[in-house]
Amino acid sequence: QVQLVESGGGLVQPGGSLRLSCTASGVTISSYLMSWVRKAPGKGPERVSRINSNGDVVYYLDSVKGRFTMSRDNAKNTLYLQMDSLRPEDTALYYCSSEALGLSGQGTQVTVSS
Repeated sequence: QVQLVESGGGLVQPGGSLRLSCTASGVTISSYLMSWVRKAPGKGPERVSRINSNGDVVYYLDSVKGRFTMSRDNAKNTLYLQMDSLRPEDTALYYCSSEALGLSGQGTQVTVSS
């Protein structure tokens, strides 16, 4: 079964950190441009970050620059999103996605609240 499965979300206080993971099964994602996308309640989806097959991050949403770091481990077929200095406005469902594959995961919920 071809799928992307995210994990690592949760409830965290403002200023805290979380590390999200996205593991692919049934498909090798190492050759593909991959993204983290988030969707907050009442808002449309927005791309948070994007990474190429070499591991170079080619895009960060302006509001997360300097706070979030995307990476990948092609040997593990896995993406990561390290999120530091979290803010309440970062609250959203976060999911990984590949436009080329037409594939997105179901997401992991991140809630930033005191």
